[in-house]
Amino acid sequence: MKKILPLLAACLLFVMLPARAGLFDDDEARRRLEQLRTDIETRLDKLEDASRAQLQLANQIEALRADLATLRGQVEVTANNLDQSQKRQKDFYIDLDTRLRKIETGFGDLTQKLALNNTASQPLATPVDPAQETRDYEAAVNALRAGKYVDASVAFRQFIKSWPKSSFLPGANYWAASALFQARDAQTASDYYSKVITTWPDDVLVPDAMLGLANCQQELGDAPQARKTLQALVSKFPKSDAAKTAKQRLSKK
Repeated sequence: MKKILPLLAACLLFVMLPARAGLFDDDEARRRLEQLRTDIETRLDKLEDASRAQLQLANQIEALRADLATLRGQVEVTANNLDQSQKRQKDFYIDLDTRLRKIETGFGDLTQKLALNNTASQPLATPVDPAQETRDYEAAVNALRAGKYVDASVAFRQFIKSWPKSSFLPGANYWAASALFQARDAQTASDYYSKVITTWPDDVLVPDAMLGLANCQQELGDAPQARKTLQALVSKFPKSDAAKTAKQRLSKK
């Protein structure tokens, strides 16, 4: 019997060893499955973070594209305004040269008349100095060109009072309006623009005066009237540069 017991114990141990080994295998498998699940979750989290980062980057790129488009539009508007300003300035100097030539011609005629009057020994009135008229006008123009809008508006209005019969009056009223508008006095500027339109309807500055009047009306909050003025400009002066600008503005409203 004593010899049989050790043999039975050895058999029992042999039977139990595979069972314990299977138990250890299950624990290891569960541990590995848990580790695998953790790894997968970690990778998924990283993928989600990467996706969010890509989405944010895409949104930023889209915002930058929108900003770029806006900047391009502003550049185009600025370039157009600059082109229109240069064209108006060129027209102004052409007009100024024409008026100066008329003044010079008138001054020559006046000199001849004075000579005839002296020959006839008739009393003469004190002649008006056309050169002073030109100097006053040029001084106002130079103030406007230098960006001194308040000074320019004062100078042009003083010129209008001092020289009520000057051939420069259409230009003086127009540039007075321009200076006043730049000086943030849209109400008074609109009065001078209107005077150019109604008093000298055939003057070369009338289309620009109508465009300036529309700007004043828009600034004063009267958008419907500004639109009517732009429509009238396009109708009366369809080939003018001012009408081209008016068409662009009407198309955006």
